[in-house]
Amino acid sequence: MAQRNLFETAQNTLEEPLDVHVSRLSSAWAAALQTPAAQAALKTLHSYLADRLQAGAQIFPRHPFRALSYMEPDAVRVIILGQDPYHGANQAQGLAFSVPDACPRPPSLRNIFKEIALEYPGTPLRQRNDLEDWARQGVLLLNAALTVEAQQPGSHARKGWEQITDALIHRVAETPQPKVFLLWGAHAQSKQKLLAEHKGGPMLVLTANHPSPLSAQRPPVPFIGCGHFEKTNTWLQAQGQATIDWLQPA
Repeated sequence: MAQRNLFETAQNTLEEPLDVHVSRLSSAWAAALQTPAAQAALKTLHSYLADRLQAGAQIFPRHPFRALSYMEPDAVRVIILGQDPYHGANQAQGLAFSVPDACPRPPSLRNIFKEIALEYPGTPLRQRNDLEDWARQGVLLLNAALTVEAQQPGSHARKGWEQITDALIHRVAETPQPKVFLLWGAHAQSKQKLLAEHKGGPMLVLTANHPSPLSAQRPPVPFIGCGHFEKTNTWLQAQGQATIDWLQPA
């Protein structure tokens, strides 16, 4: 698995070719990308990213597969699906919804922490923006597209990443351990068909609106008040699993 100091850098722009990042994946994650669709997508993306970098594009994050470095597929306990990385300088870390502690807290992350505070009243408010502590507990913070260009949200959607991340999602769904999928917003919820085909162990799928201020408090299932963090822990505990500490890390 990747060493933590690999990620400790003030800069977050992509520098190395995609195949270098793929070569660092563990054998278990790399095996998930051996399907014809994923292999074709990796080849297409390798060329596309190389061309964009050659053209001078600023691409984030520096380590697109970082979310996979904290656990093997059979150690994933919770999956939170995002859409694509933050597109501002020094925001995206390779972990969906997470930003460095020194970075201003994005609106969606503010609402995530607001919901946690509602579910765990009387506990200290979380101060850290970096969600690495969640990843270290087996929470896979995975975006559908793993790169983006500066100030261009969605710029690398439909370039091949979806085939790759679908293969990763399918791999996790097939594992035997209990796991919870948190699907916030229509984009994440579009993966329900993929999950319905799984033949793995127990799975809980929870859906709600995206935590963005545009949708967090709107019907049909407002994110604020969804109770997903407590429901996740209640279900994991019922499955004989350790719960996730969503609060401020020590």
